[in-house]
Amino acid sequence: MATAADQWSTAKRPVRSTGGMVAAQHIRAAEAGAALLAQGGNAVDAAVAAALALGAVEPWMCGIGGSGFMVVWLAAERRAVALDFQGVLPKALTADDYPIDASLPVTSMGFPAVANFANTQGARAVTVPGAVAGFDHALRRFGRKSLSDALQPAIQLAETGIPASWFCTLMIASEMAILAKDATAASIYLPDGVPLQPGAPLKIPELARTMRRLAETGAEGFYHGDLGRDLVCELQAQGNRMTMEDLAAYDVQEYNPMEAQHRGTTLYTPGEQSGGLRQRDFLAHIAEMLPVPPKAPDAATWCIYADALEVAWRAHRERNGTLAEVGSSTSSLSAADAEGNMVALTYTLLDHFGAGITLPETGLALNNGVSYFDPRPGLRTSMAGGKRINSSNMVPTVAVRDGQAVFAVGASGVDLIMPCVSQIAALMLDFDISLEAAFHSPRLDASHRGSLRADPRFGADVLDALARHHTLEISGSVVMPKLYACPSGVARDGGDMVGINDPVLPDGGAAGPGAS
Repeated sequence: MATAADQWSTAKRPVRSTGGMVAAQHIRAAEAGAALLAQGGNAVDAAVAAALALGAVEPWMCGIGGSGFMVVWLAAERRAVALDFQGVLPKALTADDYPIDASLPVTSMGFPAVANFANTQGARAVTVPGAVAGFDHALRRFGRKSLSDALQPAIQLAETGIPASWFCTLMIASEMAILAKDATAASIYLPDGVPLQPGAPLKIPELARTMRRLAETGAEGFYHGDLGRDLVCELQAQGNRMTMEDLAAYDVQEYNPMEAQHRGTTLYTPGEQSGGLRQRDFLAHIAEMLPVPPKAPDAATWCIYADALEVAWRAHRERNGTLAEVGSSTSSLSAADAEGNMVALTYTLLDHFGAGITLPETGLALNNGVSYFDPRPGLRTSMAGGKRINSSNMVPTVAVRDGQAVFAVGASGVDLIMPCVSQIAALMLDFDISLEAAFHSPRLDASHRGSLRADPRFGADVLDALARHHTLEISGSVVMPKLYACPSGVARDGGDMVGINDPVLPDGGAAGPGAS
């Protein structure tokens, strides 16, 4: 089945630097991370600064009201570590709060919808956010800068604002119906009842004030102090069961990441609760079916990649009992420094603009992480008070060869993430191609949903071979709907570091000290 495609070709030149590199879904966030590198920070400092900045310039994707994962390669210690700062359900929540309504469409995670969309929209959809704890933990354990230092670029961006791009206007317009239900969100994103126009300032002054408070009190104020009390008060007023005890009980999980071996390289991911197990299954199938790759990917290669995606996703769906997942929102970035440290970080509000609400006093956009949980009982992902999100598509990946980190890649796009990141990694390792070439390569998308999507740039020979084995959808890589995820990556290239973001995303980019 053919679909419409944008009538232009897109490409991005990779950015190079010897002093470190940050690639992110918004160039201003990448520049915020590069500024921390220039101030003597390391890759962890840069990654956290970029992530915080993304919450101000890409608020439909992420923010300190969200949660996620981080993988860090510590060059001096020659080891990798994973951080899980995923959301947690309020302890007092019960499944009875979310009665299934079979007349409504399934959620973005493929689970049944509930009455009044309470598991996807509004305050009752919010889980305890882990981003602040995750960033603070990473900085204290592995960084050189404080949370206050890392917050400064984000504070300025939220306070002074940036000119909205046409892509920003498009994202707001796509969620108008939800944003219009919340007075605070509407005042920021729908002034005069229409989406913020290109060139108009995107600024969130209440968020800037909250981040200033956070810079003064640290994570302690968010989880144990007045800032947390303000958050809980605002959420409870709208029906959420979160308490200060829920915030105080939140913890970041630090552990040894999952490892996958491929072509003499170790790929580190957050593991089974992320897309890491699917990535490992994907690479294992390729290694078995393609023990010696050809000089360049051919039709047979792409058929093996397609089969590998199906194998990995079939096993995942059998484990989790999920239905057909559909695309949504997340933000991903990668960072490297001159000392050899690398970071892949992915975090999210889940759906675009999360729960669709912005708290009036704190300016926080909140996740709708309750939709990560199935309202049906007896499943691995079933909801229960106090339960942590234990299944995600996010798969930030750091690849290490001979004791040196060689690339870090992550992506946004829900069920599109694992196929995207895994194909980029496979192309680089199977065929020794550059990060730039891998990012510009056509990709497949498959998730055991009954069809295979392929970019028309593959050409007739590859497409014909794929069509002989799969129900084929031919769809170009377009701005919207984003059919092949949105990756950001950094890589070591001799003495340089290079960074690049998805060639189709207009606002994304890479930056580093003295970059060219």
